[in-house]
Amino acid sequence: MDIPYTELSDDALRAIIEEYVTREGTEYGAVAYSLESKVEQVKRQLQVGEVRINYDAENQTCHLVRADQGS
Repeated sequence: MDIPYTELSDDALRAIIEEYVTREGTEYGAVAYSLESKVEQVKRQLQVGEVRINYDAENQTCHLVRADQGS
């Protein structure tokens, strides 16, 4: 089930994004991004619809997925 990011508190949204970012890391090739920079990048992706938040009720977990991916 998708959760609109606009339905979450700022703190909850940031926690979900930070968990995702720290899980995947902040180094991308020759460039290393700060945590804050990567959080802002993901927020922008949510705002423009490139990424969505999917809630897995069975496991009670949230995942950030590309908008064109299945649930």
